[in-house]
Amino acid sequence: MKSAFIKIVCICCCTIGLAQNDSAYFYFDNTTPIALLESKFKNSKKSTDAKFYKLIYHSRLRDSDSMSFYINQLEQDKNLTKFQQCRVLYFEGFYNKITSNDSLFFKKSYQTLQLAKKAQDTLTTLSSLAALSQTYDYNNDNYYNLEYLNILEQKAKEYNHVTYKIIHRFLLATYYYYRDENNEALRNYKMLLGYNYKKRDSAYLLYTYNNLGALFEDNLLQSDSAIYYFNKKLDFFKKSPSHTSKESYFNTYFNIGVSYERLNKLDEAEKFYLKADSVSTRENILKNSKKINENLSDLFAKQKNYQSAYNSLKLSLELSDSLNTKEHHEAIANIKEQYDNEKLRADNLESEAKRKQNQNLLIVSLFLLVFGGFSAFLIQKNTKRKQLLAEQEQEIQTQKLATVLKEQELTSIDAMIEGQEKERQRIANDLHDDLGGLMATVKLHFNVLKENKSEDLFEKTNTLLDEAYQKIRSIAHAKNSGVIAKQGLLKAVKEMANKISALNKTQIEVVDHGLENRLENSLELSIFRIIQELTTNIIKHAQATQATISLTNHEDSLNIMIEDNGVGFDTKIISKKGMGIHSIDKRVEHLDGKMTIESEINQGTTIIIDLPI
Repeated sequence: MKSAFIKIVCICCCTIGLAQNDSAYFYFDNTTPIALLESKFKNSKKSTDAKFYKLIYHSRLRDSDSMSFYINQLEQDKNLTKFQQCRVLYFEGFYNKITSNDSLFFKKSYQTLQLAKKAQDTLTTLSSLAALSQTYDYNNDNYYNLEYLNILEQKAKEYNHVTYKIIHRFLLATYYYYRDENNEALRNYKMLLGYNYKKRDSAYLLYTYNNLGALFEDNLLQSDSAIYYFNKKLDFFKKSPSHTSKESYFNTYFNIGVSYERLNKLDEAEKFYLKADSVSTRENILKNSKKINENLSDLFAKQKNYQSAYNSLKLSLELSDSLNTKEHHEAIANIKEQYDNEKLRADNLESEAKRKQNQNLLIVSLFLLVFGGFSAFLIQKNTKRKQLLAEQEQEIQTQKLATVLKEQELTSIDAMIEGQEKERQRIANDLHDDLGGLMATVKLHFNVLKENKSEDLFEKTNTLLDEAYQKIRSIAHAKNSGVIAKQGLLKAVKEMANKISALNKTQIEVVDHGLENRLENSLELSIFRIIQELTTNIIKHAQATQATISLTNHEDSLNIMIEDNGVGFDTKIISKKGMGIHSIDKRVEHLDGKMTIESEINQGTTIIIDLPI
């Protein structure tokens, strides 16, 4: 059995700039040698820089556990510049990308873009746009997002950044590749061949050769052209050894072998299959050898060399059994390693927390001894006064909010009742004026038909009955224009947010994607009540100054994300029993939805709700 052609479309890893200070940058891209990264974090004099280099190093290895650890370390680092804060947020997005959490990948990348704009951080602005370009486009069912690709193109031209002009062109070509728009993909890949590549950007030329070979072989079925570009890729390896790996050599030799076999040049195909088999890859040796022997078995059969075909097929089956056993042992080993790493990390964090706690206790004790009881009395008195004022202010704001939300709710209900009353009146008029007269005519026809049995009169009466049925059906199927009366869900949420923000206590921003069309009436009202209750919780409990309500329509589902920068809470303690969360969860469950709560003390709260629509 012949293995399929190895389709490798390289997904671009955005160039990452790491600030050593606010004015100097050290550039990394996905071609930076691992050894160089290791030397950087080993030789770094500053602790913050070392953490960043380690974070980049583990991101290159796609080691999500280590990435999470160093992201947490950097978030607690008091010495971060505003540029470094942008980049920590960027890596949070990349972490969610490799852990396949597309919703949080989009959220963190979008937040990075906003923060980078405020900090006037050109490099991170471009990097976050490149990341957003690689978020899943649910509307077009594509792994690349054309909306952000267009914005990336504009910004790359505005900043005259050559690297990101290349990245944009590469991502755009790959966008068309995934959509099977072969002519557009080919045109954009060939445009990439005309760039003047610097050493830092040359990896994209390598990816272009590879993807042109894949495009010609897999989509355009032009094996001669595929072989040409795969050979260009081999030439590139010879000129740039730092971009070369044994796995890359294996894949290229194998793909050339497939192309020659499709051209029925079996001797050439066999030569490149054997070249691929001679490459000893460390990680995928069993899988690669199995694939080679599958293809050699098919090739030998075409050459009528049935003994060699049988031997290769037998070896392929043996390797398949070994591969299954090896994968089973590796899975067990990975689970154990993750458990050990997690335990070690937890122990380290606990030791660090105890050390800081003891240090803080010592400082507080010395302070109390120096200032004595008198200072403590003044502090206590002042604290009580401030606490009382804060509680009074909080109570006033809570009352104001309750009034605003009540007015909003009453207005919505009044408008809904008014709309329902008008609809009832319209239906009554239709029944009386239109359907009533029609039914009287039908009755008259039946009376005449009783006295005078006429075929023509029977047909007319039957036609009138059909007309009456259609009118009743159209009245039954008529729908109101939406609950929350004439406003609709989005407008009602924005109006609520504006009224709350006008109090100057908590500023609420509403962000929407794909809500141009209205939802079903009862669903809009239920969603509005859920958002209204969660917003009330923010004002009452969170002590937040900023909050964001995000509404994203994914065709068959609605994603609601409400986040604030308030005091947060321990989700293990509160769970879903306090602050009205239980009732909200019941509403979400009634709508067949799912609610997720993410919160930490003094780190704000994020509530994510996914509802089918």
